[in-house]
Amino acid sequence: MVPRNLTHVSEFLLLGFSEEPELQPLIFGHFLSMYLITVFGNVLIILAVSSDPHLHKPMYFFLSNLSFVDICITSTIIPKMLWNIQTQSQVISHEGCIIQMYFFVLFVGLDDFLLTVMAYDRFVAICHPLHYMVIMNPHRCEILVLVSWIISVLHSLLETLMVLMLSFCREVKIPHYFCELKQLIQLACSSNFLNELVMNFGAGILGGVPLAVILYTYCKIASSICRISSAQGKCKAFSTCASHFSVVSLFYCTCLGVYLSSAAPHSSHSSATASAMYTMVTPMLNPFIYSLRNKDIKRALRAFILSLGSGQFGN
Repeated sequence: MVPRNLTHVSEFLLLGFSEEPELQPLIFGHFLSMYLITVFGNVLIILAVSSDPHLHKPMYFFLSNLSFVDICITSTIIPKMLWNIQTQSQVISHEGCIIQMYFFVLFVGLDDFLLTVMAYDRFVAICHPLHYMVIMNPHRCEILVLVSWIISVLHSLLETLMVLMLSFCREVKIPHYFCELKQLIQLACSSNFLNELVMNFGAGILGGVPLAVILYTYCKIASSICRISSAQGKCKAFSTCASHFSVVSLFYCTCLGVYLSSAAPHSSHSSATASAMYTMVTPMLNPFIYSLRNKDIKRALRAFILSLGSGQFGN
């Protein structure tokens, strides 16, 4: 049976972080700066990886994909929020809200899967170094990314179709700065039991399984590092996964903060603030974490910037 859109509303109201007029310019400037830094930093990572032949390796292939997804996550929600602040409007159309929710669920899920694939890559590199190039061949890397895309697209499509079956009352106010799946389900006038079930099941499987895989791989990595005899060898092995571990910790800690804040009563403001951590702060910090702790990335970025400078002067 094809799901029917039973909604009685043509638009929603996004309440954002604050309705105080005097705070809007501050919020606008703050998040515009974060958005520009996020896009600029992640684009630099993508260009550096693509322009340097020494970085055409599985680890950096996954990193460039992660940077692309981080740009997509922030671009899904921040431009609309900035537009609403600039126009002094809280309105988002029903179609726009559904589209925003679809792409947000898609890219967050994809972010989770890419972090898991990157953990597996580090596991093979440290625990099976002699077979690394055989196991993590280009074809397998492409398959891993493709499977991550397929699962994320199907999951997001399922959640969106489930939301389209809900009906909403008039004057729907979303106490958030974007159309979050959980918020939409909770605001529905019709029964949302099945939606809650599908959402929680999806979060448990698509969030819990990747986390379990990441924890398992890092347990194996820690065990392998401990068996290395030289201190220099241990430091070198640890440095190859330190950046990824920092990004994983930041991502899951902020997601846990969102979950805990949404479970608390009267927590709309705290939930929005917690959501900002993994929708805006984490994508903004990821390029800094990888570039500051990775000599290859720093070298590639330096060479790329110098090549741009020499090209400009040459013209």
